[in-house]
Amino acid sequence: MKYVYIAAPYTKGDVVINIRNVLEAAEALCDLGYVPFVPHLTHLWHLAIPHEINFWYQYDLDWLKKCDCLLRLEGESLGADNEITLATLLRIPIYYSIKELVEHEPI
Repeated sequence: MKYVYIAAPYTKGDVVINIRNVLEAAEALCDLGYVPFVPHLTHLWHLAIPHEINFWYQYDLDWLKKCDCLLRLEGESLGADNEITLATLLRIPIYYSIKELVEHEPI
């Protein structure tokens, strides 16, 4: 199984739409046999038990280290940019579309 970290906007723009976009990508990845990690789902955790933003950034980066590759969705995002930086440093492959990911990371 391939574990895919999804990096995408969260707070820039409409949070609900941003979460929906990531969930749609996650659903497509699941349908193809991948195991997506959706950092945006910590939104619910944060609503129940808030943490400082750096807690969430570090939490996400720790999960990224466990993934086989990263899927970067469109849109401005400081967090996603930081995730790209770490993925590059760790030589975790980065893809900018599900099609590209599937071509390079077959199941």
